[in-house]
Parts: sequence; structure tokens; C-alpha cells
Amino acid sequence: MKIANMTSLEVETLEMPAANLGPENPLPVFRHTERALPLKTDDTVPPEVMEEMRHGDLWRVLPYRMQDGYDRNPRPARFRSIILENDRLKATFIPALGGRLWALYDKTTGRDLVMRNTVFQPAALALRNAWFSGGIEWNTPCPGHSLLTCSPVHAARVPSAGGYPVLRLYAWDRVKRLPWAIDFHLPPESAFLFARVRLLNVHDRELPVYWWTNIAVDETPGGRVLFPADTALTNHIGGTFGAISLCDATPDPMVATNNRNAQEYYGLLYPEHRPWIVSVRPDGTGLFHSSTRRLKGRKMFCWGMARAGRRWQELLTPERPYIEIQAGLAFTQAQQPVMPAHAEWSWVEAFGAFAAPAAAVHDRDWTRAWQAAGKALNVLLPQEQLEELERTLAPEGHTPPDELLAAGEGWGALERRRCAVTGKPDPIPPEWAFPASDMGSEQTPWLALLEQGALPACPPGDNPLQGMVQTEWAALLDAAVAAGRGDHWLSWLHLGNMRMEALDPAGAADAWRRSIERTPNAWAYRNLAELAKREKRMDAACKAMAVAWQLGPRIARLAIEYARLLSHFKRFAELRAFCLALPADIRDNERIRICAAQAALETGALDEVEPLFEYPFAAIFEGENILTDIWFGLYARRLAKREGVPLDDALHARVHKEYPPPANIDFRLVSEIGANAGAKPAECKKS
Repeated sequence: MKIANMTSLEVETLEMPAANLGPENPLPVFRHTERALPLKTDDTVPPEVMEEMRHGDLWRVLPYRMQDGYDRNPRPARFRSIILENDRLKATFIPALGGRLWALYDKTTGRDLVMRNTVFQPAALALRNAWFSGGIEWNTPCPGHSLLTCSPVHAARVPSAGGYPVLRLYAWDRVKRLPWAIDFHLPPESAFLFARVRLLNVHDRELPVYWWTNIAVDETPGGRVLFPADTALTNHIGGTFGAISLCDATPDPMVATNNRNAQEYYGLLYPEHRPWIVSVRPDGTGLFHSSTRRLKGRKMFCWGMARAGRRWQELLTPERPYIEIQAGLAFTQAQQPVMPAHAEWSWVEAFGAFAAPAAAVHDRDWTRAWQAAGKALNVLLPQEQLEELERTLAPEGHTPPDELLAAGEGWGALERRRCAVTGKPDPIPPEWAFPASDMGSEQTPWLALLEQGALPACPPGDNPLQGMVQTEWAALLDAAVAAGRGDHWLSWLHLGNMRMEALDPAGAADAWRRSIERTPNAWAYRNLAELAKREKRMDAACKAMAVAWQLGPRIARLAIEYARLLSHFKRFAELRAFCLALPADIRDNERIRICAAQAALETGALDEVEPLFEYPFAAIFEGENILTDIWFGLYARRLAKREGVPLDDALHARVHKEYPPPANIDFRLVSEIGANAGAKPAECKKS
């Protein structure tokens, strides 16, 4: 029960329609083996931005598994939610969904400050595939939507010096072995929610890290996003990443509804100004985000007004279209600042209702508009207050929790146990409470390796358990097998996975072959097929995958990979035969439907293509145009056959003009010819 003029922290139940997330994919996705600049830049990009783009890790998700088994059939569901509330604000968090701040309600105005989604519907947008829109998400430590977007994080009650409860969300990242935590402060009578973020590099080496806070706000006709910069970095038509002048752009690209296609704008903030971003409605009200100076990046993202952007909005948010305002550690999301060994980074973020004279913040002069917004923000929440909070809240970040409110994954507890058993110092401070009770069935086999000296075996038709790629676990497993303990197919399978992730493909192949020698299994053959594909050995890849499919289990995920492999090598006749022979339940999978339609198109079985376009797709990747490519390919072939004309560029251009695809298959991020508002390079002011 909340007492007047006090802050409360309560656990409640949130009910809403939710799609089935489905089981995780047992097939590992190995890291990239090469690193290159992720963007094609032009000479307008400042040198300091280019330099930071050269830092960072290869793209990777292991030891996490992909979350790609969701559907598009929302059903009534219940989520454990945590409510942090005072007399002015009510913040709702869902620990099971990455700690997402689902809603931030302003009691004074009776408005939601962030876009509150009415449904949980994943789409293929996160590092592990499944991502959903709405609220505020916390993305670390790898570029992209968080590895824990649709996974649980820990939540705890922490006492504060001010006498009010603090909510701590925290997790142990398995990729970079980075503990992170956010302490949420809502002092009594405060109109602002404060988040103190803390990252800790537990290693003896530098660590490239990533942090972006992504805030969904309602897309309002005529609404505008402002930040203290006159220059922004963005993607131009054709894929070039460069700078534009916001002062000269017409119409204003920071009015989201002026953008035809999906677009992002990174502000090159003036260093002498405090870092902030606001989203304002036509009446001058909205939401602000401000922070202490470590969080120097600011970005606006919109889906655009073209039909494909509207299609994405319908898929993700059936009732309320949205845009995102974001804040990060670097200028852009292509960058990862380097964190020194054993360093601790922290900062404070603030979220709250914004209000300023509408005429001022919607001034046609861009610079005058953001300066007016900055002036209004300084009255609402002076930067000196934020800087003081960073100092006063720092000690509380080291306070252990007094009550656990929600359990996350058990890997942090397993890491603590590994250190205890091997006599190594525990790198995780006690304020990150990972009790032994967190460990469950996923950790049990690795606990057996640690405490009993061998990884338990299981039948090769079973799901081959959650993997580990950490070097310390690789050493334990290697030593056990060398000593004859657990010298079976599963141990060698995981040794191969560990070696592949450590960029040792030869060692990985040797381990997978040993796994097959112990007991033939589909998992090792599939991995050998993936390795052969990367090495462009078509016959070896297809033969290994054929054996994997023959051995089974014949699950949809393995069928999808087999089909994609045949498509990759343009073996369309084999692909069509494979898809037609699949059981009905697997043949109905949307990815198999796409591969089957592609095979039918390429082999001339055009009548088999049309049913594809009636399917309610759920897992199209961001930037993937496969559905519209098949549509245009079908009509180009029909016209070529009917009119006796060549299947050339001129015919394809005609088809694009005369045969627009139906809305349900149009997910193109750039679906109309022509630049976005303000997307042409211009003479830019130096920030």
C-alpha cells in the first residue's frame, strides 16, 4: 500500500495479449570471422566518428541461442510486473522481457510519456531475432537490440539514503562477461524518473562496450524531435552514411512524418551543451531524456510514411504507431567505446514530461528551436542537479539488495560457483546478487562438469543443451576429455562449438568429426555443413547437411537451414524436391514457404508461387526484401512468357512500376524512389 507523498515498489500482474515466444533454436549461430567498417561512409563524416567505428568486436550471439520460434497468434497472457510509483509518476517494468520499462504514466497530465504497447508481438529485429516494440529498452553490451530483449533479468529492492525504495535491474552478460545494473530512483514528489547505469569490466584487458537506451514515443502528426546539434549523421538513398545540415534540410527530417522511408538521424551534439533529446507534440508538450555527460550520443528513428513502414508499424504496434528517441555511449550505433581493464563506468539518465512554448520549439529555424527546448529543459531539470545526483547516488550503487523481486537467468550464479570451485577470485561484486537458487536445468550439466569432472551424456536425438564458449569452461571440458572423463559425442560437439567461436575452424572441424566418430549425430554434421558453406565448399556443405537431416531429429529449424543452404548455392531443383517432401507441419513454416516459393520461381513452377502471398508473415528480417523480390520475379516471368520479351532490367523496372506488391508482404525499408526529407548531403556546421 502506498502512503501519500511516499514512493512505493510493488509486484503486480500485467495482463495483455501475447504471441507465443516458442522454444529457443538449438542450432548455434557462430560469430563472424572478419571485421569491416559496418557502414559505407562519405567524406562528410567527422574523423573522430570514423576512428571510433574501427573499434569493437565481431558480431556474435553465442553462447546465447536464437529466439526465432514465435508466432503471430496473441493469446491472453500474464506477466510479472514491478511498479515503481509516487504521487506524480508510475513506472511499470517487466523483468521477464529484458527489464523493459513497459509504461511511464504521468499522473499530473493523465498521459503516457512513452508508447505503451497493448500486445507482446515479437519480430525479427534483435540480435537473437525476437524483438518487440514499446516502452524503454536497455541495450548492452553488443551492437543491436539486446541479447536479453526477450529473456529475464534480475530485479531487486534496494534501500536508499533518502528512505525510499530503489528498483535494481541487473544481469550477467555471457558474451562479454560483463555485469551491468540499473538503479531506478523515483524520490517522493519527484516529477522525474532517474536511472543510474553501471557497467563493470571484470577483465584484465580492454573491452569494447555498447550501450543505447531506446525510448518509444507515440508518432504524432507534426511532432518533432530536438537535440543540441545542427548536424546529423544519416543513411542516404543508395546506402551511403554521411552528414546533413539540419539547418538547411527542407522539409524538416526531425518531424518523423516528413520521412517517406525508414530513417535514423544521429545528432553530432555540441560538446559545450548538456546531452539531451526531446520529443514534442504540436502543442509543445512531450517527453525529455537527459543524462550526465558520459552518454554523448542521441538519435531519432522512424519507420517512415511509405506503405512498408506502415506495415512494420502494424506488425509491431497494432494500435499506436511510434518513433524512437535514443541515447548512447558513442556518436552512432556502429561504434563501441573501449573500456579499460577493471574500469567501472556509470552515469545518470532522467526521464520526464516536457513542456515549452509551442511556437518556440516548432520554430522553422532549427537552431532557435533546439535552443528554446534546451532553455526549457534547464528550467525543468538543471544539469547541475543531474551532476549532483551522479555523485550522491554512486555509493548506493554498491548497496546490496534487501529483497529479490524477480529471478533472471542462472549463469551469473554458475560463474560464481566456477570461481569458488576453481579457487579463482569472484569477479562479480556482491551487490549483483546471483544466488545459487538461480541455477536450474540449463546449468546442471555444466555444474556436473565443474564438480564431478565430466559433462553428462545424452542421446544424440535430444536437444544438445545450452552451450558455453568461455575460455575457462573450454579448458575444463578439454581437460576432462583428455583424461577420459566424458569422452563422448556431446563433449566433442561442445568442444567444436567452443573452438569455432574462438576463431579456430580447423580445431572445430576436428572436434566435430570426433563427435561423429563417437556417435553419429545431426548436430555435428550440421556444424560441418555450416563450416563448409563459409569456406564456399558447396558439395561438402550439401552432403553434410543431407546426412544431418537423415539422422534427425527432423525439426523445423534443421529443415530451414537445409533449405537455405540449397538456396544459397542455387540448387533450386533439389530445394523444390526437398520442400515438397517435408511433413505438412514443417512445410507450413513461413521460412520453408519462402524457400519453396523461391525454388518454384527459379524452376518455372510458377503456379506454386502465388499461395505465398496470402500468408501472415511474422519473422521477416529488418531490411530483408525476399517477399517483394519473389513477387516482382513472378510477374516479370509471367510477362516475359506472355509477351515473348527478354527477362532484363527494363522488364524488371516495368514490373516494379505496374505491379505493386500487396501490403501484407511489403516490408521494404526503402520502398519508394526518392530521398527522405533532408537526406541529401549538405554543407554542415562543425560540432
